[in-house]
Amino acid sequence: MTALTLSTAAATGLRADAIVVGVAKGAGSKGGLVVAPGAEAVDKAYDGKLASVLETLGASGGEGEVTKLPAPSGFKAPVVVAVGLGEVPEKDETYGTDALRRAAGAAARALTGSKKAAFALPVEDAEDAGALAEGALLGAYSFDAYKGLADAKSAKKNGKDAKAPLAEVALLGGKPRDKAYKAAVERAVAVAEELNRARDLVNTPPNDLNPEAFAAVAQAAAKEHGIKVQVLDEKALTKGGFGGILGVGVGSEAPPRLVKLSYTSSKAKKHLAFVGKGITYDSGGISLKPAGHNETMKCDMAGAAAVFAAVVAAARLGLEVNVTGWLALAENMPSGSATRPGDVLRMYSGKTVEVLNTDAEGRLVLADAIAKASEDQPDAIVDVATLTGAMMMALGNRTFGIMANDDAFRTSIHEIAEEVGEPSWPMPLPADLRKGMDSPTADIANMGERMGGGLVAGLFLKEFVGEGITWAHLDIAGPAFHEGAPYGYTPKGGTGSAVRTLVRLAEHTASGDLG
Repeated sequence: MTALTLSTAAATGLRADAIVVGVAKGAGSKGGLVVAPGAEAVDKAYDGKLASVLETLGASGGEGEVTKLPAPSGFKAPVVVAVGLGEVPEKDETYGTDALRRAAGAAARALTGSKKAAFALPVEDAEDAGALAEGALLGAYSFDAYKGLADAKSAKKNGKDAKAPLAEVALLGGKPRDKAYKAAVERAVAVAEELNRARDLVNTPPNDLNPEAFAAVAQAAAKEHGIKVQVLDEKALTKGGFGGILGVGVGSEAPPRLVKLSYTSSKAKKHLAFVGKGITYDSGGISLKPAGHNETMKCDMAGAAAVFAAVVAAARLGLEVNVTGWLALAENMPSGSATRPGDVLRMYSGKTVEVLNTDAEGRLVLADAIAKASEDQPDAIVDVATLTGAMMMALGNRTFGIMANDDAFRTSIHEIAEEVGEPSWPMPLPADLRKGMDSPTADIANMGERMGGGLVAGLFLKEFVGEGITWAHLDIAGPAFHEGAPYGYTPKGGTGSAVRTLVRLAEHTASGDLG
């Protein structure tokens, strides 16, 4: 993990591999490039001509754009890195926290292989410092656990490991002795480290991360951070009547697990339950996915990874709220023992489900976990899942959908997600779509109308929420796994989607902001 410090040092005299400054697009068509606050000393060293030099090099100030140039004479750092912040804020406004977060992430990625960088980006308050810290730590993320020995030898031969992430970041303009600044950075470190752990889990190949292995990771982290953990294996699941989880996992040689992580605070007045879909590999089962649709299905446990990370982060932050995480873990494989289309499963809640499509498996494991979580009578349940391709069709690859049985709660989660920089959108649960899941054989079918399939899945889950419990469903199918080029603080592969939303929800609940 990249080391991070607050510093009051001057950019000109700091020993580092690079000084990072911010630039932006000036207002209007002829606004030109603008050097952002924090870089005054650097601009002065260029005789006030940093913007014009960068424009000559083609810089526009566009969001995430990175331009490198030699540092001025007298600097102890050899390179200046200018990163775009987008449009200059309106009068009396400042750069948004997510603009800062994305800029820091882009700069950290651009400095892969460097030992130390000083970030002279805009810092108006502790919140800005926290955003920059979070962006830098997320942007510096790298998943190299499976890189070959030959690459390591080659890198050593050239004198350094060119693939190593940026080792150290010094945030200039921060206040190391200020309690608010220190708290903001400490929070950023805890959240980023756990979010990056979730990314690691999502990126781990399924031959090394089956349900048992995932449960072992959760047990180790729980022990480290004082979290109570309970793991139900296949025998306990059978005894408990968890027909949904067992029905999905029965076709695999790697049996399913249900993991309960309990973080409690002696000062808590509220209790949140987070439920995560943890399909460690999804082949589709007997309803086998076609070629081209299964190569990234190691990511189908991203919801459970997000829940796991959020509970550990809550514990590390010492939040005054009780948070229980439920990881519904199974591998969905075809075999002679696999659940067939047409089979009927008796769920933990006692309801029966006719399985019309074994590739609609996430809702089955979640239904059991939601029903079990409801027994604790939490103040709210939030489930997180890479649930439907339909949600990707509706909202694209970067935005997750939010459904809920309470409009105010749905709105609150949407606002929280936007606050932390996670694009999301509120979605309805139209009552007329429920009829499509009527079954002549069972209480409900696991499939309904094709149109509005993401909403149908939400309606299915709603059936298993305990009476009187506030509930929301986050469908992160789009943003959980990024297949394109990295941008901002978002890497290729697992993203850690929804971790920051869950953590901020827990923070707001602890402070009483959500009633």
